[in-house]
Amino acid sequence: MEEYFSKIIQAIGEDVNREGLRDTPKRAAEAFKFLNKGYQQTLDDVLNDAIFQADTEDMVIVKDIELYSLCEHHLLPFIGKCHIGYLPQGRVLGLSKLARIVDMYGRRLQIQEQLTRQIATAVETAIGARGVAVVVEAKHLCMMMRGVEKQNSVMTTSVMTGIFRQEISTRSEFLNLINRK
Repeated sequence: MEEYFSKIIQAIGEDVNREGLRDTPKRAAEAFKFLNKGYQQTLDDVLNDAIFQADTEDMVIVKDIELYSLCEHHLLPFIGKCHIGYLPQGRVLGLSKLARIVDMYGRRLQIQEQLTRQIATAVETAIGARGVAVVVEAKHLCMMMRGVEKQNSVMTTSVMTGIFRQEISTRSEFLNLINRK
């Protein structure tokens, strides 16, 4: 990968042997591997058996989970937050596992629409919830730094499954709770 980054730097007209760039191909390769480490993880790895029996059937919500990903079209970052809610059915996830699920799928080349669906499916698969709701809000550098260059646009995507899709009152409760400050 270092060799390819070196060629990219040369292709834009830079001197890869210049003092400030000498180690850049190596650093860029290491950074790119880190930014895409989600490919080396599975849902089982991330969950690490942190699924617990629970008698509750009440809504569980974790909001404002930091999110970092790379747009698969331009390899530029999109950055935002993810809100996850679910209605348990006898089992709950360890709190940090929701953030780890977001990281695992976020650390892959992505589009936001697909990322939102992957997170919802993973939670549903992991615990067999009666329903899962996921909302992702993100700013895309591919839209901010190039193309239309719009600095204040935020993309919002949502996926609702089970009872969140079927019952508007449940969906509304989730949306109201994540929008509280």
